[in-house]
Amino acid sequence: MTAFFANYLGYDAGWFVATIIGILLIALPLMLAVAMIIYADRKIWAAMALRRGPNVVGPFGLLQSFADGLKVFLKETIIPSSANRGLFLIAPIITFTVALLAWAVIPFGPGMVLANVNVGLLYILAISSLGVYGIILAGWASNSKYPFYSAIRAAAQMVSYEVSIGFVLVTVVLWAGTFNLSGIIEAQRAHIFGFINGFAFNPLLFPMAVVFLISSMAETGRTPFDLTEAESELVAGYQTEYSSMSFALFWLGEYGNVLLMCALNAILFWGGWLPPVDWAPLYLVPGIFWFFGKILFFFFVMSWIKATVPRYRYDQLMRLGWKIFLPISLFWIFLVSGYLMLTRYGV
Repeated sequence: MTAFFANYLGYDAGWFVATIIGILLIALPLMLAVAMIIYADRKIWAAMALRRGPNVVGPFGLLQSFADGLKVFLKETIIPSSANRGLFLIAPIITFTVALLAWAVIPFGPGMVLANVNVGLLYILAISSLGVYGIILAGWASNSKYPFYSAIRAAAQMVSYEVSIGFVLVTVVLWAGTFNLSGIIEAQRAHIFGFINGFAFNPLLFPMAVVFLISSMAETGRTPFDLTEAESELVAGYQTEYSSMSFALFWLGEYGNVLLMCALNAILFWGGWLPPVDWAPLYLVPGIFWFFGKILFFFFVMSWIKATVPRYRYDQLMRLGWKIFLPISLFWIFLVSGYLMLTRYGV
């Protein structure tokens, strides 16, 4: 795309126009996907609870998310008199913006990536760790005890599970030999038995795929790890004092992060845009469809868990992160690195 515009505008202007178009091609469909994924979430919960879910606004209730968006857009933004006004308003913007920034390095297919950087995985890790700042600022700036408790919980929860996620990513990088997300996907081609794509089918990496899936739910605050929004003890957590579009931005950021974690599960362990089997006819289906299909599958799994698994206590949440996932992921680094030294590089 850059080469096309450079022919007419020169390289600098052509690069700028091509980059802006690339950003819009990712951001606009992503925001539409977030609206529809909220609808899908509610329909999955309803089906599992033997209810109908949204079924009035638009055909099959498909426009319900847009009606909800219009409703919050028309509502008044209420700022508590004792709140820190600047930080109170900027917190949801940070949460939403950070959720979009991470998609810059996500490869949707061969060559279909906005920024194909060699340290894409490190970029994802850095950006995802910034999301906690929006929640902490929201909780502190509200000047209310329930949002503040939620902010402290969010900080402890996200830091705890980022540690195990980081160790899981180390095992993937060791096996793939690169931090580039496209390179990690290519390393999974014909990985098992010479024809099965995906690290998850590797007995040494499958436990890490399970740890990463559970940790990604904790990182995004999904049930059963939604301790930051626990209505039974925190009213609504960091969102308690928010209304109108500031509240909606938290929702958009949350679901944007959920979709990002679903995409990372697909990229790191399940072959990304590759079909499940390295068989020529399956490559006739464009890779972006395989990738989106895997994202939807992992989103269904997360919705299924949310509809069926009760919320953890906070001590259970911390114990799972520090006493179970951390030792397992740390041990697995030694296991994987030792195996690779013996088989790939020699003793």
